[in-house]
Amino acid sequence: MSSQAKASNAARKRKWWIFRRSGIGQYIALVVVVVGLLVAVSMARSAYERLTAYPDRVGQGGEEPIRFEVPRGASFPQVLDLLVEHAVLPADEALYFKIFVLQEGAARKTTAGPHEFNAAMTPREIVVELARRQRSAETRITIPEGNNILEIATKLAEVGVGDYETNLAAMRDKALLKELKISGESVEGYLFPDTYKLLASATPQDAIRIMVARHRSVYRDLRRRHRDGASALEKSLEWGDAEIVILASIVEKETAAVRERPRIAGVFLNRLRFKSFEPKLLQTDPTIVYGCVAPVKKSAACEKFEGRIRRIHLRDKDNRYSTYANVGLPPGPISNPGRAALEAVLAPEKSRYLYFVSKNDGSHVFSKSVKEHEHWVDVYQR
Repeated sequence: MSSQAKASNAARKRKWWIFRRSGIGQYIALVVVVVGLLVAVSMARSAYERLTAYPDRVGQGGEEPIRFEVPRGASFPQVLDLLVEHAVLPADEALYFKIFVLQEGAARKTTAGPHEFNAAMTPREIVVELARRQRSAETRITIPEGNNILEIATKLAEVGVGDYETNLAAMRDKALLKELKISGESVEGYLFPDTYKLLASATPQDAIRIMVARHRSVYRDLRRRHRDGASALEKSLEWGDAEIVILASIVEKETAAVRERPRIAGVFLNRLRFKSFEPKLLQTDPTIVYGCVAPVKKSAACEKFEGRIRRIHLRDKDNRYSTYANVGLPPGPISNPGRAALEAVLAPEKSRYLYFVSKNDGSHVFSKSVKEHEHWVDVYQR
């Protein structure tokens, strides 16, 4: 090494020694550390503030529905990928969302199945939707005795099977009636009152088929038990299964008291069988009401029906269901009868009663003559 180079190197060493001895290096190092800490604290504070406000930040996208299904058994990272993939969450927010979910303990609350989001939702709203309880694979519905097709169409809609109009249309669908071998204008009378478990995916047609099948099962059993009663109705009135169901639907609407149904069925059959009883009018109010509310085509008088039977309705021959203006049975059932009402027609109580009037307590008083009947009408109704 030349003497000049040696001198230059020695000078540098002397300067570094002086710099260290003076403490300037320590000061600069301290400044660097402090600045670094301040920057880190600032960044941490900014991140904390952002994370604190993050759950309620409104998304920047539109409110158009974004639908996708969370697979059964999907892990939270997979769910997060789906949210980003479908643009529910921006990709740069995935980490924030993950931290928020973990903080809330919501990762395990995600439900498998279909979900609906939009890009304007807050993270908190997204978490709520992810945890939304899914519709059960089955839905339960109870059909009370005596409900008609209008009421059943409503009940089906309430549990998520079709809507009212769709259900009613299915109940009147000619192709379905032909398939089910029902000769009437609708499935009225054949939707057996019971409690059913239907698949969540069930259509109105599915529900109708199940209820009709239940009716047929119960009716076959009853007819087997009461062969003599069915045979007697066939011989005396030339009735088949359709007529039995029609009268049962009337008995169902006349009384909720099971013990009275065989007697009431007997009264109506006496009116049709006794030669002395003329004209053969069953004169039952529920038939007028049904004719004014259920058929697609209604009479002029029924168009004015407001829930109360008036004299114009009692004389209305154009109401095909009226048993005040038309003799014999109406053209079809007026409700969907249960087991007790069907059995009452197949096994009616034998008596000479021709009349009955409500005692306003759910029961009736029965009479054999008009005079006796008018007396009880005065007592309980007038």
